[in-house]
Amino acid sequence: MTHAPARLRPPPLPEPRGPLSAALVASLRGGRGSALPPVPASCPAYGDDLQLALYTLYELHYQGFEGVPDDAEWDAALLSHRAALEDVFLRALVADVPVGGTAAHALDALQREPVAGDDLSVSHHLRDRGTLGQLREYAAIRSLYHLKEADPHAWVIPRLYGRAKAAMVAVEYDEFGAGRPDEIHAELYADLMRDLGLDTAYGRYVDAAPAEALATVNLMSLFGLHRALRAALVGHFAAVEVTSSPASRRLAEAMRRAGAGAAAVRFYTEHVEADAVHEQVVRHDVVGGLLEREPALDADVVFGIRATAHLEDLLAARLLDAWRDGTTALRSA
Repeated sequence: MTHAPARLRPPPLPEPRGPLSAALVASLRGGRGSALPPVPASCPAYGDDLQLALYTLYELHYQGFEGVPDDAEWDAALLSHRAALEDVFLRALVADVPVGGTAAHALDALQREPVAGDDLSVSHHLRDRGTLGQLREYAAIRSLYHLKEADPHAWVIPRLYGRAKAAMVAVEYDEFGAGRPDEIHAELYADLMRDLGLDTAYGRYVDAAPAEALATVNLMSLFGLHRALRAALVGHFAAVEVTSSPASRRLAEAMRRAGAGAAAVRFYTEHVEADAVHEQVVRHDVVGGLLEREPALDADVVFGIRATAHLEDLLAARLLDAWRDGTTALRSA
């Protein structure tokens, strides 16, 4: 199959959603970070304004933005502003995420599958009664993650040792297509989007995505860019791999039932088998290898697992509330 590139050029800057993101976008258009306002401690941590500002700053480390110079990535004022935004986000997560238990117990809890009809399960809803329109919305929103699927996790590789590093590289190798560019999972997702009639341009649906979706993507970058949070990133990675296979099976069934094409189905069927294997490797060798060398990081792994679940639950509630009301989960059509 011939793949058209999903990433041709940096995306345009997003449309602001409040004073923080408006000041940031204006600053980036001018190429400077010196005129940014202080971040109020009362700013809603999961709200549109803060999450979009944080997403925009994180994207400087990925594809950047059209018209923004590459060296803005390391602008001191922008980094200082990002740290203030991260502080609000991280403090909210610490307050909202339950503590206690071990990484092994937290991973065991993830393996308790939601039952059919579960009010918080997006994949059950889409499999059983989702419309093609809802599947397209879901695909557009998830493109913020899947078009850079393995990239944030790669930041943890130089921060691991021995068994954990080797296992992490093995899983990432699969995510990046095992040496075949047309098998990179981000490219397979672009095929899915194309199959559903969606624009595959990187960052195309940022303005349409709700804050809850931005937060799930921002979490990976928050963990990935800070060595101190390396174990939380491993926890995030483990949570994704443990929950992916059964959810992917339901989403493949949803695509078939709704009449989506072969490429849309294939993205999820690929993950059913691959992530069932990855789950075991991540659990026993990445998490196990990390904690074998650094047992004091167990609580950080737990935090990464539970923070991931917390933000995914917020996004699920946003999607399902809208769909039950017969409205769209998108901010714009």
